[in-house]
Amino acid sequence: RKSRRLTCWPFFPLFPLPPGASNTTMQIFVQQQVVDVTEQTSVEEVLALVAAANGVDSSELYLTCQGHVLQGGLLADHAIAHGATLDVNGRLLGGKVHGSLARAGKVKGQTPKVEKAEGKKKKKTGRAKRRMQYNKRFVDVVPGFGGKKRGPNSNTPQ
Repeated sequence: RKSRRLTCWPFFPLFPLPPGASNTTMQIFVQQQVVDVTEQTSVEEVLALVAAANGVDSSELYLTCQGHVLQGGLLADHAIAHGATLDVNGRLLGGKVHGSLARAGKVKGQTPKVEKAEGKKKKKTGRAKRRMQYNKRFVDVVPGFGGKKRGPNSNTPQ
């Protein structure tokens, strides 16, 4: 599929040239005002006109036409014709960030801090638990008076 270059040539028949203007002079709409320019006018000159009218430095602004940023060159190079509408936008700090940083750390910030309990020992697990069981059952056995072995929860008298 071939891609077409978008041009800023909207509705030419609706905007005829004003009487007395030559074919090289054209009117374009910038920031809700009409600007008389020629095809040989540069983008920087139009930007300087708009910046001077609004009292802003021209380095803080940029022009767009139908979603395309106009950077340098002549209006004719960007296919700007009579009756085209240019949008003026201000430059913003920063750049594109992958993912939203607005909610970074949200869960950690919402979770209440629970203080560690003092004096409570952690239960042993794995190899250490088995070793403790072995020592308790076979190594540290106190010989009792013959008879049946009792379990640890036995309530029978000795």
